[in-house]
Amino acid sequence: MLIEREEGVKSFRDLIQEVQNPGFCGRCGGCVSFCSAGDLHALSLDKNGFPVLLDEEKCLKCGICYLICPQVKVLDSELNKKYLWRKPVGNWRSLHSAKTTNRKVAKVATDGGVVTSLLFYALETGIIDGAIVSRRVGPFARQPAVATTAKELIDAAGSHFDETAQLSEVGKSYTSFVPSILEVKELRQRGLTRVALVGTPCQVYSLRKMQLLKVVPSDAVALVIGLFCMENFSFTSEERKKLERKLHFRLDKVEKLNIKDDIIVALKGGEILHIPFELIDEIARPACFACSDFSSEFADISCGGLGSPDGFTTVIIRAQAGEQVFNGAKHKGFISEMKFSSKEKRQIHKTTQMAKIVAFSQRKRERAARTLRGR
Repeated sequence: MLIEREEGVKSFRDLIQEVQNPGFCGRCGGCVSFCSAGDLHALSLDKNGFPVLLDEEKCLKCGICYLICPQVKVLDSELNKKYLWRKPVGNWRSLHSAKTTNRKVAKVATDGGVVTSLLFYALETGIIDGAIVSRRVGPFARQPAVATTAKELIDAAGSHFDETAQLSEVGKSYTSFVPSILEVKELRQRGLTRVALVGTPCQVYSLRKMQLLKVVPSDAVALVIGLFCMENFSFTSEERKKLERKLHFRLDKVEKLNIKDDIIVALKGGEILHIPFELIDEIARPACFACSDFSSEFADISCGGLGSPDGFTTVIIRAQAGEQVFNGAKHKGFISEMKFSSKEKRQIHKTTQMAKIVAFSQRKRERAARTLRGR
């Protein structure tokens, strides 16, 4: 685990030594975007998306870049206290299986469409005036986007790929990771003051550290919806060919992806395949192996497919803001909860549901511990 030295504030040089050199940089771009010397161009991103130091004399040595990096853990005690973190999966108030009631959303949603419908409700009621989301543009590929209308939210929710969809390319590599945290910096310029962020655990973690440090404009994020995440992927064209040979299908034939107990691939033509994580771990981003958070433990609401049947989203309510939006969306008919024939069956379902979340969380923590021990 990365720890702070006693002799003073760490800077970008320390990020290079502790995060980039060992191969743990996730290329989220947060350190460059929120650099206090941004106007002086002390830092930049290279052609492969990695942060680089352009001019060390212009670096203010403020430590912001170091502290907000998702691979740095020095603020964990403050975050744990503020967000009431507890074992084994962080603070949580209630657990649900739910689905959207909107047919258009259900048609394009990966799971139950709950995230999109929660955003619909929050946007319609003025809780938010926009949402930072990721728009799917191909198999293993997404792009960050700011949605301010229902149509834009549905477009972002879509996971079906047309014939011309291409993988997102950074340098000479394809990647499924979306640097959504970069969109936070532009919120004020867009005139948005109450925004929802939908992101992976590392993005939620970085945002919460920004809010803890009062980094502007992170205060404009009023609702945080975290996604379950085991890993994202990054691979070259040559690795893509090897992967396709191993999996016995072409990635451009993928119509839809979903992740539950394994990776569920729907091919054009209707064939459904289940792929174990271990089979494609070789193309997972190295940064993901150092991440210990599966269920976005610092979010207001966490969502994913694990633990719920097809057509439903597993929802963990963690904070008052999340509870307000979930209950409001349910009351207004934006979403509906899974029905059970008895209280006993509901309890069995929730017990099994939480057991799966805990198991995946433990699995990811153990993997991160092994990775960091081997640095």
